[in-house]
Amino acid sequence: MGIPVFILGDSGSGKSASMRNMNPNDFLLIQVVKKPLPFRDGFAKHEKESGTKSLIVTDSHAKIIDIIRKTRKTVIVIDDFQYVMSNEFMRRGREVGFTKFTEMAQQVWELITAAQLLPDDKIVYFLSHTSTDDSGFTRCKTIGKLLDEKITLEGLFTIVMRSMKRDSQHVFTTANNGHDTVKTPMGMFENEVIENDLNEVTKTIKSYYSLEN
Repeated sequence: MGIPVFILGDSGSGKSASMRNMNPNDFLLIQVVKKPLPFRDGFAKHEKESGTKSLIVTDSHAKIIDIIRKTRKTVIVIDDFQYVMSNEFMRRGREVGFTKFTEMAQQVWELITAAQLLPDDKIVYFLSHTSTDDSGFTRCKTIGKLLDEKITLEGLFTIVMRSMKRDSQHVFTTANNGHDTVKTPMGMFENEVIENDLNEVTKTIKSYYSLEN
């Protein structure tokens, strides 16, 4: 069973920047929205030297599923995940009725389920924006009440971390604060606040689940 990981945070909280220490040889980045990364990356150089892609741009849930099933790389990042929903919503904005919301919910469920069914050594990071309701509770940003009320997306993940800026530092939180959906397995992380470094997080996850080899 693959290991899907949710990284939630506001825009500018350091989600994409957390990939800065990842080696393009070791992971695959799927950009749902094509945009420059907030750090100097080696994707173009890696592709030229190796002839293999480490960065793919697509917002099609079907294509993403096909890619994560076929890639030999064991670490995959999907950034920004919520635009799989948002872009589809905008394309179908003129449609009336609730059918489109049901279909979008099914697409998201299929994508997360596909990540769960990958081989045991594969980690798939879903980087996504957050929304905060009137009571101050923060969760993954979605489209429509169907996903929020019928399918709690965070419930499909064992590891949910939140990207935040604290004291001029970009960090990940690893423990629930009572007002969000953060959760991590017991003993995986020693601290409730860690550096926003996906390379180190990946090492920790692999060590915890004995996936180093």
